[in-house]
Amino acid sequence: MTLHPLGALAPAARPVPVLLRACHLEPTIAVTAFGTALAAVAGRGTTGSAAVATAVLTGQLSVGWCNDALDARRDTACGRRDKPAATGEVPPRTVAVAAGTALALCVPLSLLSGGAAGAAHLTGVAAGWSYNLVLKRTVLSPLPYAVGFASLPAFVTLGLRPSLWPAWWAVTAGALLGVAAHVVNVLPDIEDDLAAGVCGLPQRLGRRACRWLAPATMMVALGVLIAGPPGAPRCRDWSLGAASAAVTLAGAALPLGRRSRWPFRAAIVGSGVAVALLLLRGADMA
Repeated sequence: MTLHPLGALAPAARPVPVLLRACHLEPTIAVTAFGTALAAVAGRGTTGSAAVATAVLTGQLSVGWCNDALDARRDTACGRRDKPAATGEVPPRTVAVAAGTALALCVPLSLLSGGAAGAAHLTGVAAGWSYNLVLKRTVLSPLPYAVGFASLPAFVTLGLRPSLWPAWWAVTAGALLGVAAHVVNVLPDIEDDLAAGVCGLPQRLGRRACRWLAPATMMVALGVLIAGPPGAPRCRDWSLGAASAAVTLAGAALPLGRRSRWPFRAAIVGSGVAVALLLLRGADMA
């Protein structure tokens, strides 16, 4: 926090960057981009894709800010320097208000796509909040991630005219990618989480198991994306699948420090390649 020469708080542009750092910016941007691209290839058009983008963005912001607001005390105790609410750069209450505001905006923005589509997306957002509030400390911790990622294809296709249910393989692959993202996301913090009493499924399994569980789950998701859509898999499908597998496995295999975020970033890149497979068959999702 900076001070004006006369003693008043300086009206600098600092609060916005700080809040952005508190929203889990990388996954927020990635998930928003994935959802928007899915909407575009599925035929939602410019207006429909924009509606998806704004709804997904506000939903992800709400979940990210909620997470940091609730975890501020624990993150401070663990010495987390990458969390603004934990370092005192922004009050946890401010982050909580931002989370509530984003959630309030997310509801009407989701319903712009229709009642069924909006309900699907809000179910995914509610799953994210349930993770933050309760489920992250239980063996059911992967469930909100599975529901949240699986809700994206449903949000997209149920917003079509006429409204259509998504194909099984799109929903299944989304759920698997969500579980993989959860496992990799908690990997750097397993010891701190256990010390703070956060005993989700990955924490109970341990670091060694989780380092390879995420790539294994990703491989299954890739198999579903390659074999699930109608028609024989093409050469490009196998090529993209191999690229995604290589990036994800590299992130797991590299001898990095326990707090390294590179396995998570590798999973984001690998998921992006996996989503490219889904985008190429986006017209077959419904």
